[in-house]
Parts: sequence; structure tokens; C-alpha cells
Amino acid sequence: MWAVLAMSTLLMGCKEDINEAIGELNPEISLYTLRSLYKDADLQLNESNALGAKYIRALVVSKAENKNLPENTIAVQNIWRNQRRGVLVEVADASKFKFGDSVQINIDGTKLMRKEGILLLSTVDNQQVSVYSSNNSVSPLAVSVENLKSRFDEFESTYIDVTADVEPEPETGAVLKGDKILIDGDKNEITLHTEYNATFATKPIAPSASFRGIAFRQDDKLQIRMQDYSDMAYASGKLYAGWPETFDAVDASVKGSYDMKDKNDVVFPTGQWKLYQAILGTTAGRDRIVSGKNAIRMQQNLSVDGHVQMNFDVPNGASKVTLWYGSYYTDRSCTFKLEYSTDQGATWLQTGEPITDAHPTSESLNAKQAVFLMNVQGAVRFRITKLGLGTSNNVINNGRLGLDDIAIYKSY
Repeated sequence: MWAVLAMSTLLMGCKEDINEAIGELNPEISLYTLRSLYKDADLQLNESNALGAKYIRALVVSKAENKNLPENTIAVQNIWRNQRRGVLVEVADASKFKFGDSVQINIDGTKLMRKEGILLLSTVDNQQVSVYSSNNSVSPLAVSVENLKSRFDEFESTYIDVTADVEPEPETGAVLKGDKILIDGDKNEITLHTEYNATFATKPIAPSASFRGIAFRQDDKLQIRMQDYSDMAYASGKLYAGWPETFDAVDASVKGSYDMKDKNDVVFPTGQWKLYQAILGTTAGRDRIVSGKNAIRMQQNLSVDGHVQMNFDVPNGASKVTLWYGSYYTDRSCTFKLEYSTDQGATWLQTGEPITDAHPTSESLNAKQAVFLMNVQGAVRFRITKLGLGTSNNVINNGRLGLDDIAIYKSY
């Protein structure tokens, strides 16, 4: 069975601008601004110290009924000027609020504080929190373990997705409950925490998956707390040792032109790769650098296909491939696909669907993650093919494509 997922950012906005015509402050405050008000001391909120604001509007991203957050708390998030932020809200009865509810929280008299490490908005009673729509779509934001750890305040209490291995590899039948270490290919770690009374605590854990849940802080420990068993998505075998390929070990000058004729093959730590119509880009804020200093940048407006191709096999099959992608700078999107070969590159087969939603950095500096599921046995190699659709026009999008951190997971 083949499947592909391109993670995308939840679109939901709020604002707190001054109305210049009448000089009035917006009564709504974003979570981005609310979090900035906290200065390491409890803060009792009112209109004066909340910049004239009276309420927050946000989306519920937790499932209280599954008992994997502190009792009588809900996690909410919203987006303001492309800044997504969340907060944990203490309520009298968390069961009243469901995943996907849009809520309005009247903040007068509430308290902003840290409790056991996590930022908490403590309400007086449920009357301060009202539901104004339900069953809204909720999409997790794909985040690398490295970025989650280094920029945790940006993600705290939001609904995220982290692709990682469980370390050590769980024995057959091992279950979720307790603390499990999630680790990426660069040995960055974070804790997957499941309460012993969570409704899915005794469900089996996979060796590797895209683990979705609330970014949580308990004292000095950074955690992900799943909200449902389905939050362990795209289960697979473990990541191959030495992966992901980050393309950082080679100086960018080695591949400085898109087509270097007989010099398009470049040796990286994972093996030799063919970079045809692709260079190593190093421009922060334009190239899609997820880790390290380099990323792949593929050429635009061509009528021939470009390839980022393995010239070697991994030996033990594949259950999953992940990669990070986005348009270069403000370029248009393009179309690319993942292909595999089990005959050492003589023939290639497509896996999953083509991807067409690469986004410019003006939309988001965060790259998207594509996840391809498969069941390939034996030696296999992969390539990313950017389609040669021709020059961009009113009906064709063929901008430059950024790629980074390509990962392959063993057969499962």
C-alpha cells in the first residue's frame, strides 16, 4: 500500500491592531502576543495589562477524554501573522471542549503562569470559555526534533508532528505507557510521554512513526503527548544508520552549477548521489535548509526532468521515505515525485502521488514534510524527480524546488 502525506500549516488568523481611524485597541489578543506578556512571574490579566484586549479566539487541539494531559486542561492554538502559538488552559470541566472546537476565552481575571514548567492560562470557571463553532479541521505542524528542542517556546502547547525512531527499539508487544525516547538521525532526543491511565496507554508502539501530539513541558523535560492512538501515524521500521542525508558534508562549491555534464555525481556520507539540474544551496531564508548549512536547490522552467538520485542501494528494503521541501524563496510551486528502483537503477517506478504544493518562504519559512509509505523488500534505491513542465505561465507552475534531510526507513 502506497501513501503520501504533505504536512501543512493550519490556516487560522487573528489580529490585534490599533484602528487608526478611531484610536481603539482591538479587543482580541493573539496567543503570540499573550505569551509575550509573561515575564517569569504570575500575571493576573485585565484590559490594562493585556493591551486593551478582552478575549482570545483559538482552536482546541487536545482530547481531554483520552486523559493524556493534566486533568481539566485543554490545549488551544491560533495563528497571527504566520506566527502559530499555543497555550494550556485550565478549565473547570475539560470534557465540555472537543478537538476541533473554536473557542472564545474571556481573559479578564484569568491568570497567566507557569505550572511545573508549562505556561498555563488559569480561568475562573467554564463561563469564561465558550464554543462558537465545532468540527473544524486540525492539521499538525511537522517539526524536526532538532527545531523542536531549539525553539520549543514557539511550539509549546501546539499540535505537532515529529518523525522519529523509538530508542532503544521496542520489543514486539511493547506498549506506549510511560516515557519513551524518540531520536532522529542526528541523535537529537525528545520524550514521548503517555500517562498510565490514558485510554491508549496499553496499545503497542512501533519502532518508528510520525508521532503527533501536544508539545508539552514538564519541569525541565520536553515532551510530546499524543491525544489518540491514531496520532502514531505512518508506523515503519527504524531509520537506516547514517540517515537522513543532510547534504552538509560537501562544500557547496563542489556542485555549484545545475548541470555539470560529467560531474553531476557527488559523494555524500550515505553514498554517491546524482544531482542533475540541482545544486547545493546555502542561502538562509531562501534555500530550504532544515538542518546544517546546505540544502538541495533544483532548477526552474526546464522542459527536462531533474533528479536527486541515489547511485547506490540500501540493503534491507524500505517501509517509509521522508523528506522536507518547499519552493526556493518566492518562486512558484512545481511538481515532483518519488521513484524507486530494485534493479540498481535500470528501471524506476513511482511511489505515492506527485506533490504540487511547495510553498514560498513568504508564506512560511518552515519547510513541509512529505511522508511516503511502502513495502519494498530487498535492495532498493530512490530518487526525487522534478518534472520538466516547461516555463511557468498562467497554467504551469515550475519554480525552483528546495529539498533537505532525505530519510529512508527499513522494511517493517
